[in-house]
Amino acid sequence: MIPYGRQSISEEDIQAVVNVLRSDYLTQGSVVPQFEQAVADYVGANYAVAVNSGTSALHLACLALGLGKGDYLWTSPNTFVASANCALYCGAQVDFVDIDPDTFNMSVSALEWKLQQAEKTGTLPKVLIPVHFAGLSCDMQAISRLAKQYGFYIIEDACHAIGGKYQNKLIGCCYSDITVFSFHPVKIITTAEGGMAVTNQSLLAEKIQLLRSHGITRDADKMSHEPDGPWYYQQIDLGFNYRLTELQAALGLRQLGRIVAFVERRHQIAQQYQTLLSSLPLDMQYQSEECYSAWHIFVIRVHLTAEKKSHKQIFAALRQLGVGVNVHYIPVHLQPYYQQMGFRKGDFPEAESYYDTAITLPIFPDLTDEQVIFIVEKLSEVLK
Repeated sequence: MIPYGRQSISEEDIQAVVNVLRSDYLTQGSVVPQFEQAVADYVGANYAVAVNSGTSALHLACLALGLGKGDYLWTSPNTFVASANCALYCGAQVDFVDIDPDTFNMSVSALEWKLQQAEKTGTLPKVLIPVHFAGLSCDMQAISRLAKQYGFYIIEDACHAIGGKYQNKLIGCCYSDITVFSFHPVKIITTAEGGMAVTNQSLLAEKIQLLRSHGITRDADKMSHEPDGPWYYQQIDLGFNYRLTELQAALGLRQLGRIVAFVERRHQIAQQYQTLLSSLPLDMQYQSEECYSAWHIFVIRVHLTAEKKSHKQIFAALRQLGVGVNVHYIPVHLQPYYQQMGFRKGDFPEAESYYDTAITLPIFPDLTDEQVIFIVEKLSEVLK
C-alpha cells in the first residue's frame, strides 16, 4: 500500500547518525546547538531551541509566554489535539475559531467576530495558535493586526510548514512571538521525533531553554548564591526533560540540507494532483498568491450526494485498492475529552463540514510520478 506520508532517509543521513554513535556524546554535545543554529539561520529567526517533539515545543512556548490558570488560548479545531492540549497542560482554558472552507486554515473573519464578542465579556485570549494546515500559512498579517488591537500573543503552529513561505519570507521569522516546528517522520524533514521553537526574543528563548531541561541552570549569574564548585547547578524553575538528542540533531542537520529539494518535489506532486484531479467531483485547498505551501499533506474534499458512495465508503475503497489515504483532522472539539468540557457538534460548522468530506492523499518526496498516476486512476474509479 502506498502510505500517505513517509520519511526520506539517505545513506548520508545514516552515516551522520553513525558518526554520533561513535562519538563521546549521544545526548548533549555540540550537534544539537549546530542544528538549532542551522534552523534559525534557515528561517531567519534570531533564536531556535530544539526539543523532543512539536508538542513539547507548543507546551514550552505557552509557558514562556506566561499562559496559566484563568487565561484563554484559542486555536483551530482543524488540527491535531496537541495544538489545544498545550493550553490544558498550563491550566488555561481552550476555545476554538472556525476555519475558512477554502483554505482549511483559521478564518480571519471568524476570529475578528469572536474577538469582538470576547472583548465584551472579558474573555479575550492571552495566546492564539493559528495552525498552518497542510503547510499553507494562515493570513498572518491580518492575525498580527488583530493581535496588536486586542493584545494577545501569537504562537504559530508551523508543525506542517517548515520550508513554506508567507509573503516571500520563510515561515518562522516575522509575525509571531514564537513559531513551532515538528520533525516527526511524515513531516517535511525528520529527526525521528523532535521539534523546534524559534523566536526573535532573547528572553523567550532563554525561558524555553531553561524549561526543556528540568528548570536547571549552570549560569552563575542566575543562581541564588555563588556556586559551590565547578560541578554545581541550581533548579530555578519547574521544568521538564524535553531535550533533543545528538543522534536526532545529526539526522536533522542532514535533512535540513535537503529541505529545498524536499519541498520542491512536494510542489511537483501537488501540481500533478491539481492537474489530474481537476475534472473530478472534489475540491482542493485554495492556495493564496501570498503563500508558498510546504505541502506536508494534500487534502481533497469529495462531493457527496445521496446517489454516490459515502465518505467512509470512498476511504475504504481507496485503501482496498492500495492507496493509503488518511483523514486530517477530526475536529478537536468533537473529541470525547473536549466534549466533557461542554463543546458540542454544531459549535464550529465549517470544521465539521470539512471533516465530513476530507481525504488526505499520499504526498512525500520519494512518491513517483507513476504512483501519482496510479493514485489518481484509483480515485477516479471510486468517484465515478
